[in-house]
Amino acid sequence: MTRDAEGAAPLEPPAGETPVVVLVNPQLADNIGATARAMANGGLFHLRLVAPRDGWPQDRAWAAASGADRILEAATLHATVDEAVADCHRVFATCPRPRHVVVPVATAREAASDLRAANARGLRAAILFGPERAGLTAEDLARADTLVRYPLNPAFNSLNLAQAVMVMAYEWWTAADATPPRDFQTHKTRVATRGELENFMAHLVDELDACGFLRNAPKRAGMVRNLRHWFVRGEVTEQELRTLHGVVAELSRGRRTRGRIEPGMTIPEA
Repeated sequence: MTRDAEGAAPLEPPAGETPVVVLVNPQLADNIGATARAMANGGLFHLRLVAPRDGWPQDRAWAAASGADRILEAATLHATVDEAVADCHRVFATCPRPRHVVVPVATAREAASDLRAANARGLRAAILFGPERAGLTAEDLARADTLVRYPLNPAFNSLNLAQAVMVMAYEWWTAADATPPRDFQTHKTRVATRGELENFMAHLVDELDACGFLRNAPKRAGMVRNLRHWFVRGEVTEQELRTLHGVVAELSRGRRTRGRIEPGMTIPEA
């Protein structure tokens, strides 16, 4: 096999038990490679192939894996589903429309939680994914103790193989991920304190008084409150406040040199 190892990601099996992805009768090498790529994104490593239509290994899989080479290199080949899951304690199977079965059915998110719990107990769990055209057969599904159904648009519920694996890989990863659901990117600055904000407001209001913008006394307090609301309802950074201080100062200098002359004001020499 001629494969370019340059650029391959340094992927290693995670410590302990993690879900085994089992592709049953996959048809295209490209989809096997794309599956490995999806697995790498979600921190999954163990791939088992049951009777691939075109045999195994295949160069096109490596070309589609985008650097997830080690997952493909470590993938194992099996003749039957029973053989592929023989060492597993739990077996999940993706199924878009389970019918005529009495078995637990979970969403991908709930299944990921179950997988985390099972692996934490040292139990090995597999997830079965069917071939691209027909999906898993009734016999394949009979090997599973839990069916996984993705709650997608009922008018169009069609995923390719790698997409189906990506959904589970994503849910598996995020089930234990500590990334805040919402964050504020401040780069090299930080969110300004209320003291810094009030200092800027004092600067701004002083200059607005000087230029006459706040000359309507009955409306002055409300206008100042409105200005303050603009800044307090978001998380203004201290760098932004420094910039705004500079803007206000420059406007003030420009007014003194190019604008109207107020009583007692002298024009600086050029």
